[in-house]
Amino acid sequence: MNKLGEIMLGNKALKSTLLVSMLSLASVVFSAQSNAAQTFVTTQDGSPLTIPAELFDTSAAKEFLETGKNIYIGNAEAQARGHKIFNLYSCTQCHGPEAKGQVGPGLIGPTFRYDKDATNKGMFETVWHGTNGGMGAKGIGLMDATDASNGLTPDELLKVISWIRAQGGVTGN
Repeated sequence: MNKLGEIMLGNKALKSTLLVSMLSLASVVFSAQSNAAQTFVTTQDGSPLTIPAELFDTSAAKEFLETGKNIYIGNAEAQARGHKIFNLYSCTQCHGPEAKGQVGPGLIGPTFRYDKDATNKGMFETVWHGTNGGMGAKGIGLMDATDASNGLTPDELLKVISWIRAQGGVTGN
């Protein structure tokens, strides 16, 4: 084999090694991104919303934190509990008994006061931290400045969202 052949063969080996290295790196980066937790933002101004990870203490809440998917969608038991919580927190006073709107906007879609509420992550952010339109934060630790134990847990809020989604045709996942 002449020198040119050796150089070309060496060049192919180098290219092959580089390609394998780049694919491996891309795989690691993609894997890390797919395992990253959701990042939340406020509905008011889009600023970062930090929710302590330890509040996501059920399998459904952990799944939501990792993927943004509400696994309670379509779960009749979760929807029944979500309906009770919706009533308990007096959501009906503004949004009506079927979440179709009253003084406050309808929550079932297909149009929403905040476009992001078409997704479960967006609706979660809106309810958790409140809005500029008069709805206060409902997330635990945010709802009542005098008692950090008041408010919805992430799991409870996911159940409320599952009930709301059952009232319309939008699943949000």
